[in-house]
Amino acid sequence: MHKKRIFVSFILLSVFTLSSVYSENVITSPKEELGFNIGDDYCLANYTQLSTYWTKIAEESDRMVLERIGTTAEGRPIFMAIITSPDNHSQLDHFKFISKRLALAEGLSDLQAIELAEQGRAIVWIDGGLHGSEVLGAQQLIELVYQMVNRSDPETLRILEDVILLAVCSNPDGMELVSNWYMREPEADKRSTRNLPRL
Repeated sequence: MHKKRIFVSFILLSVFTLSSVYSENVITSPKEELGFNIGDDYCLANYTQLSTYWTKIAEESDRMVLERIGTTAEGRPIFMAIITSPDNHSQLDHFKFISKRLALAEGLSDLQAIELAEQGRAIVWIDGGLHGSEVLGAQQLIELVYQMVNRSDPETLRILEDVILLAVCSNPDGMELVSNWYMREPEADKRSTRNLPRL
């Protein structure tokens, strides 16, 4: 009887521990939103889909904020996904201040720089899609952002604590043009990026 109580206590403790590690938020997957997984054969998301999806998961996750940082030549909004731990999100202005102080280094002693570096976070910019016809770069951003807001394994949680990730599609107009051109063919195995109407 005593062993049985210990076993039940162990199970309850394990469930409690796991529930505290894994996010309680349900994050919409790319397949649920787009109808296909990123990387599936014959499927490309366009920038409109990326923007709609990022807007949705930013509302679902406390790890992500979506910020408009500009407008393209064709009038599309350029979004930056800011992904980090909820605690880091609450201190973003402080981390921006630290990054600026370290970057400019004006009137900063070595000791002050070390102290600021210890307080700060690594700022990592990941973009993709600069060349619209090189489709992988833009597509991987969708999967990267999803994985970072959805996964709760120890390594991902460590990255979220140590890093502020900035994810940006660097050519929304190109992504829209190429993906729409590719997906215009209803028969999947006939899809191609050949003969794009313009660059």
